[in-house]
Amino acid sequence: MNAIKIKRINEQLLRAISEVLFNASDSLLKTITVTAVDTSNDLSYAKVYFTSLEDLDKDFLEEEVNEAGSYIRKEVANIVDIRLMPKLNFVFDDSINYGENIEQKIKEIHEKEQ
Repeated sequence: MNAIKIKRINEQLLRAISEVLFNASDSLLKTITVTAVDTSNDLSYAKVYFTSLEDLDKDFLEEEVNEAGSYIRKEVANIVDIRLMPKLNFVFDDSINYGENIEQKIKEIHEKEQ
């Protein structure tokens, strides 16, 4: 499948997954923010990157969200018009924490220089 279609599908899935999580009855799911979706070329699999407002262990969060994966997939299938709904695999996105950590280190260096 061409890259433009995959990109469009990724964007549609990101919006739909975010909507499902926002409307979920589970309070933990409501704290999840989807940062990116990366769908395989054959549409069989989609890696969903997320962060959470809760300060919980990332492995715990991944496990909990992946347990709700079939529910989320079913709800997303009702929103997105796609022939084959990919299996969703949720992965905690460390990039935001990594960026904050780098920013803090730079701030500390500037404070030491003054």
